[in-house]
Amino acid sequence: MDLDLSPEHALLRQTVRDFAVREIEPVVDQHERERRFPSEIVAMLGPMGLLGIPYPEEEGGAGLDTLAYAIAVEEISRVWGSLGLIVAAHTSLGCGPLHMAGNDRQKERFLVPMAQGRVLGAYGLTEPEAGSDSGGTRTTGRHESGADGGSWVIDGRKRFITNAGQAATYIVTARTGSRDDGSPEISAFIVEADTPGFSVGRLEEKMGLHASATGELLFEGCRVPAENMLGGRGDGWKTFLKILDGGRISIGAMAVGLAQAALDASISYARERKQFGRAIGTFQGVAFMIADMATEIEAARALVWRAAWLKDEGRDYALAAAQAKLFASEAAQRATNNGVQVHGGYGYVEEYKVERFLRDAKLTELGEGTSQIQRLVIGRRILDLKVV
Repeated sequence: MDLDLSPEHALLRQTVRDFAVREIEPVVDQHERERRFPSEIVAMLGPMGLLGIPYPEEEGGAGLDTLAYAIAVEEISRVWGSLGLIVAAHTSLGCGPLHMAGNDRQKERFLVPMAQGRVLGAYGLTEPEAGSDSGGTRTTGRHESGADGGSWVIDGRKRFITNAGQAATYIVTARTGSRDDGSPEISAFIVEADTPGFSVGRLEEKMGLHASATGELLFEGCRVPAENMLGGRGDGWKTFLKILDGGRISIGAMAVGLAQAALDASISYARERKQFGRAIGTFQGVAFMIADMATEIEAARALVWRAAWLKDEGRDYALAAAQAKLFASEAAQRATNNGVQVHGGYGYVEEYKVERFLRDAKLTELGEGTSQIQRLVIGRRILDLKVV
């Protein structure tokens, strides 16, 4: 068993780290204050291959693996959580369904420009009454006959969609009928941003990740060609469940990056800040918090990397991804909270970044399935029990 990164992965890690410190870190505060989407920075990521890392070169990607992707998301999030989320949502959720279920024409037309970073992608699943519960899906797709297979008319709305208003290609679910047992038939569709009947609603004012756009998608008689159905009719929910498994790896990596940022800041502060004539890191109360942070971060990173490795090996990684996401997100919440505590009163003010890390890390316990959903997934898998 070799637990060291390969030279290629180590080089990628250092390259992304250097880029993040040099190009990204100087603009973070201004964008977060102004709640401004970092279009200029995102545009720099495409030519570097950072918006299509785990996809084959023939699909526009960098031809690397999931582990490389997790490493990149961690290092980006270590400097800027908002950008880490933008990259994760685009790569896992925007590109992922096209890579998994798209036909050759769909990949060439939509995935290639997305993976190359020329077009940003987004993923529309969550609704006001639907998220983990597919039965709550209210957005509908109605087929109308015509030339070339006709078209699908989509009506409804999606909520809490990352990259809303910034993406040019959206992958969305809609209810296209009912199955024999009465359960909803959920299909997936590719919707371009300039499609008549499609619009972006309100953008959310969030606790954290202020430079990341999160908003509503509105569909009012939105007509898309029949050829824009992604996968077979009724296959949308199955596809999206598989996509969420992979997405959990990237959210876990984001959580590790935010936790590592809090640890970096806390180590520096604990060494330099003096009370009673000595560095506060020499006091057990502070040293123990640092020790807990460092230990849990190493464990979280190992879980995330293991899930990524299993995916790259073509093995079943669903359980590992849920475990990694659950542990990493909760470890990040503890680490960032401890980071504020180490800084004392300074940790509560914006001058020191740990308060932002704490706010940003909370999202990792919610996105791609809450911690409670992860425990449900893990418990059912381990117990091998079906819920009637």
